[in-house]
Amino acid sequence: MPVVRDQTFTKSEQSVLKTFREFLMSPGQMLCFYGPELERYRNALKGLTERGLLVKERFKGAYSLTREGFTAMRIVHPHLA
Repeated sequence: MPVVRDQTFTKSEQSVLKTFREFLMSPGQMLCFYGPELERYRNALKGLTERGLLVKERFKGAYSLTREGFTAMRIVHPHLA
């Protein structure tokens, strides 16, 4: 599991961060997860939110990166984009 500032990430959390990376998301930009993807990543999204790396938006399944989450995304997936 990758470690960023004393934090480790599960495979599901890594996949969530990879999704943000693939869509070239910056801090504060909203990304929507829906259907099976939302169900599959529900625990990872919750965990990343509780750790201050994501913000749950008002729209169902919508999340945005915090600055810390953006940094973690770039460290965990430096090879994308």
